[in-house]
Amino acid sequence: MPNRLEKEEKVNIAIEIAVKLGLLFLVIYITYLIAKPFLPIVIWAIIIAVALQPVVKMLEARFGHRKKIIISMTFLVVAALALPTYLLSDTMIETGHQLATALQDGSIDIPPPTEKVKEWPLIGEKAYKLWDSASHNLAKTLVPFKNEIKHIAGSVFSALGSGLGTILMFIGAMIIAAFFLLGAEEGEHFYKTVMRRLLGDKGDEWANLSVLTIRSVVTGVLGVAIIQALFAFIGLALMGVPFSIVWALVIMFLTIIQMPALIVIGPIIAWVFAQGSGTPEIIFTVYMLIVGAIDGVLKPMLMGRGVDIPMLVILIGAIGGMMLMGMIGLFIGAVIFALAYKLFELWIAEVKEEEEAKQLS
Repeated sequence: MPNRLEKEEKVNIAIEIAVKLGLLFLVIYITYLIAKPFLPIVIWAIIIAVALQPVVKMLEARFGHRKKIIISMTFLVVAALALPTYLLSDTMIETGHQLATALQDGSIDIPPPTEKVKEWPLIGEKAYKLWDSASHNLAKTLVPFKNEIKHIAGSVFSALGSGLGTILMFIGAMIIAAFFLLGAEEGEHFYKTVMRRLLGDKGDEWANLSVLTIRSVVTGVLGVAIIQALFAFIGLALMGVPFSIVWALVIMFLTIIQMPALIVIGPIIAWVFAQGSGTPEIIFTVYMLIVGAIDGVLKPMLMGRGVDIPMLVILIGAIGGMMLMGMIGLFIGAVIFALAYKLFELWIAEVKEEEEAKQLS
């Protein structure tokens, strides 16, 4: 009889635990669904706050007035993002309307190509024939490429729309990050408390590691973008390309959002060759192609600096995270992969300690 009562009691306890766990998971899942629409912008805000915290501390130590520094910085960043975005979107709408009207009316005039176009490497003759045909009858020339044009136009407008949406999300994230920065000490204490609950004695180490990893990736992304834009500006300015500083800033923006700079560099090279095809144009082309590919060399050099994690681990985590989750995965992937590496390192260290203990005994 006692055994039966014990069994029934155990069954009741098991059922009670299962019900409580089910309710707990249900609450967690519903909470996740409620928070899901806001997660990307909040995560970006945390990343921005973590990246800007050293800058805020440096300015605060020099000028004081932490609140004024954060508000001023937020205003400058939001203005720097919002104004070009507004002008670009307005220009896109106006240009798109004008282009659609011109295509319908057939009023687009394309100047005929010069004989120098024939001297372009590899594609000179074909480019000359296509350009010459378009200068006489654009609509007829584009008929064979109708499907391709629709596909490319759709892709371009989709990418531009996505880019504008990303900028707007950054603006919102920057505003939220300002509130995080105002309460940075409380936020840091809360984060370390959570890490201690999850990882015990290693909680503080993991908290510091994740912060340093985020800053390392930010340095890699922004550092590469600035260097690439600077080299691009030098080449564009020396070649006399109009609006060199604007194109350099566009290249920097594309690098930051992890899009290839060749999207801009390619058309610029084509424009330069349309003006001539001598030695300077060839040197410019080689130089700009190197500039367009330089991020593949610089990222491994800059990512991982200042972190007690191999650079390759940070790089693999960042690239893999970006492929899995988009640009935000650059940071999340690097942090999670760094944690996985640290846990693996601790596991190996425990095995070595056990082996050393056996040898001593």
